[in-house]
Amino acid sequence: MALDRWIAFFILLLCLAYGYAAFFTMDGLLPPIMKRSPIWPSSFPKVLCIGGILMSLSILLKLEKPIGAEKSPDIDLTRLGDYNVAQAVMLLCLMVAYALLLRPLGFLASTFLFLTIGSYLLGERRYGLMVLVAALAAGSVWWLVDSVLGIFLSPLPFFMNGG
Repeated sequence: MALDRWIAFFILLLCLAYGYAAFFTMDGLLPPIMKRSPIWPSSFPKVLCIGGILMSLSILLKLEKPIGAEKSPDIDLTRLGDYNVAQAVMLLCLMVAYALLLRPLGFLASTFLFLTIGSYLLGERRYGLMVLVAALAAGSVWWLVDSVLGIFLSPLPFFMNGG
């Protein structure tokens, strides 16, 4: 089985476990007043797991490739050195660093740094554009989550928020 189908199988297993949690265990502790709501906290996870199951099944059953497409796998493991593996590993490390620095640095600074460093790692060298897009993206996402959705998201580092 090709690498893309193995990855799709792994994602299918994750979506099945996530779907089990979303459909059978998440809503058990809801207070009675919330059970009358049309949208529950598990609504979005349910949509995510159904979408993930459908997409991974389409890859497993080879429905995403047109008839008569090439038979060779997309990733040739014998030529692994030709791919940008170091770049992918650095991006994964950057994602972990973003997750760890989200609370200490606050949303705005950590998201700005993640987007700026990530775009640099991917090859963008127009620094003014990188900074502008990262600042606009971090600020607009924070504003949408905080003001529009009403979910408090700490924008500043912990020492500036009073602990």
